[in-house]
Amino acid sequence: MIYYPLSVLMLAGIREVLIINTPHEQALFQQLLGDGSQWGMDIQYAVQPSHDGLAQAYLIGRDFVAGKPSCLVLGDNIFHGTGLREVLKRADQRDAGATVFGYWVNDPERYGVAEFDKDGRVIDLVEKPESPRSNYAVTGLYFYDGNASEYAAELKPSPRGELEITDLNNRYLAEGNLHLEALGRGYAWLDTGTAGGMP
Repeated sequence: MIYYPLSVLMLAGIREVLIINTPHEQALFQQLLGDGSQWGMDIQYAVQPSHDGLAQAYLIGRDFVAGKPSCLVLGDNIFHGTGLREVLKRADQRDAGATVFGYWVNDPERYGVAEFDKDGRVIDLVEKPESPRSNYAVTGLYFYDGNASEYAAELKPSPRGELEITDLNNRYLAEGNLHLEALGRGYAWLDTGTAGGMP
């Protein structure tokens, strides 16, 4: 599975990678991928001791990111589609703010969901809403400017006890600095880490 998110990073032109995983998985990933030089990548590793939320990646990886723009992709997400390279490069070339990717799903209550105004602008992001206001799930792919680690450090744990990536994205949204790229016809997104994520 890990090859799919790595290929997304490569399509975006990203070659410096930090893989964050659990303590018991790290040796397996290191054995499988090494330092990434066989693909022209520089792969480093870090451990997330307990699952305290996706936004915690920006605390664990603070020194790696070093205040520079970055991309976070979840290891169990698969993206495919014509023109994906161009969409990724456009997101990577934005100087400021955050870019998330929306995908229409039948069961939005299982994901972070984007809510839009009548003009199609994102006005809210809600994590696993009971009554979703759209069918656009926010996928496991995020591009951030150099402020992500600083913003993540200011987050408070959610009622689930996690530093939610949705809260980090909402920080950018509140500043008017969140872009959503809708992955429409011709694209596929699979969240293989959830029971209903595979067709």
